[in-house]
Amino acid sequence: MTVAEAPISGVASSFPEVDALRIPDLIIQPKRGWIAIDWAEMARYRELLYFLVWRDVKVRYKQTVLGFAWAVLQPLLNALVAAFIFGTAAGFQRFLPKDVPYLLFSFAGQLPWQFFAAGLTAGGMSLVNQQHLLTKIYFPRLFLPTATVGGAMVDFMISFSVLGVFMFIFHFTHYHFTPGWSMLFLPLLLIPSFITALAVAYLLSAITVTYRDFRFLVPFMSQLWMQLSFVMIPRELILQSAKYSRFEWVLALNPMYGIIQAYRHVVLHMSWNAWHLVLGTCVSSCMCVLGMFYFRKTERRFADIA
Repeated sequence: MTVAEAPISGVASSFPEVDALRIPDLIIQPKRGWIAIDWAEMARYRELLYFLVWRDVKVRYKQTVLGFAWAVLQPLLNALVAAFIFGTAAGFQRFLPKDVPYLLFSFAGQLPWQFFAAGLTAGGMSLVNQQHLLTKIYFPRLFLPTATVGGAMVDFMISFSVLGVFMFIFHFTHYHFTPGWSMLFLPLLLIPSFITALAVAYLLSAITVTYRDFRFLVPFMSQLWMQLSFVMIPRELILQSAKYSRFEWVLALNPMYGIIQAYRHVVLHMSWNAWHLVLGTCVSSCMCVLGMFYFRKTERRFADIA
């Protein structure tokens, strides 16, 4: 959409005090084809994005018994269940270094995955769940899925503090786990994580508001994507087989595979391939650009079909 300014008609120019208070009309006109991202407009509305993120966080935990504790309990319970099923029953603990318990391995993979899953599920449904905003007022529509991912980032930071507590506890057990200097590079991994979450949020939100039956595929996509990202399975399981290890680059086309392995390398000193992270980041960056432009292309119909 383009915004043009037009002077107010019917106001006498002989009153300079009135001319000083004159506010131009805003004429909003639709465009055809692919629409460029209006970065200047988004910068003007930056305070709105902040309040949308804060509203998303407050609404999520409003009238709940545990409040922000749910941001900790969800990945923690998943990690505990995975530690029993995969670490003990399936015997995946033997593929890990001696000083790395499977609980830490699972928790370190759950955190980036939960952040990405918020962009996949909540971000993908952000437009459908907020139809009243789409039909009543104009603002940069990209802010809705972006605010969902921003709210998930708050949960990620809270949950990661619990991982630090577990690393401290396991240092005094028979594992004697000790974090290294590689933890300093952890903030850099937030960049590809954020880009990947935004990419799926932009794409799926624009698709689900147009094709409503697509929302039923989102939970299935989340489960399938989780398995392909090796959230619960050690990478060493692939490396021990020469037959399958040479096809690992195919898994790296999934951005979350390289991101999760990078988190485990930084936090737990586990093996990884830096090129997998580079390849996944390139794929997610292309997805994000495509998602933004597809979002803008279909944005003109949101108010009519929402």
